[in-house]
Amino acid sequence: MRTIDLSPLYRSVVGFDRMAALLETAATSEASGYPPYNIARTDENAYRIELAVAGFRPEELNIEVKENRLAISGRKAANDEVKTYLHRGLAERNFERRFQLADYVVVTDADLADGLLTVSLKRELPEALKPRRVQINTAIQPSRIPTEQAA
Repeated sequence: MRTIDLSPLYRSVVGFDRMAALLETAATSEASGYPPYNIARTDENAYRIELAVAGFRPEELNIEVKENRLAISGRKAANDEVKTYLHRGLAERNFERRFQLADYVVVTDADLADGLLTVSLKRELPEALKPRRVQINTAIQPSRIPTEQAA
């Protein structure tokens, strides 16, 4: 397993320690490929995560957002029915998939259709962070100020 030494960066940058922590987390994340998923950018500030969750009902799925972390989990209900399979290709096992969200990205919607869980995300910048135009003031020189004329 390879690790990345980010200590040289700490000598020349300030305030990027969160980014370094994110890189370290991504390097050590779980390697499980279940369930398969897609991440798509649908607009400049909108994203969509699609998870293949065939065999799961809505009540067996849980979506939780906490501190810029999205966790999607599936827990199959206990099935007392005894079945004999000739081939078992559908992996209906429990799972938990985590996604690190950027600042100001919020979950707006979640849909389950045809075995595909779709989670919609949107970046919503606060008004204070949006670009704004700054008015340029001009100083009026005292020699050019018109004087009031007596009537």
